[in-house]
Amino acid sequence: MKNEMDLTGFDQLEKNLASLSGEHEMPIDELMTPKFISSCSKYSNFDELLKFSGFERESLEGFEAIPNEKWDSFIQENTTYENWQKMRMAAWNLYVEKKLTEGLK
Repeated sequence: MKNEMDLTGFDQLEKNLASLSGEHEMPIDELMTPKFISSCSKYSNFDELLKFSGFERESLEGFEAIPNEKWDSFIQENTTYENWQKMRMAAWNLYVEKKLTEGLK
């Protein structure tokens, strides 16, 4: 009796892993999707979250200029995360999970 295995899923997984290797720059909006933001806060998207934070986001430099302590405090009070780092890591983990499973049955 001969057993055959369908390894096409492994081939796709290998391609998906390869696409994630190396350094990646990602727009914050791609990481902080509406689905993610609405799952961890009362806001429907990242722009709305920023709007209600009182901080301006005219540019990446403007966003990066927000004092870490104040931003962490806002994140803790308005999301299910205790700080921005943990929120970003959770969003990144979801992104990686999505990319790893693309094209798999």
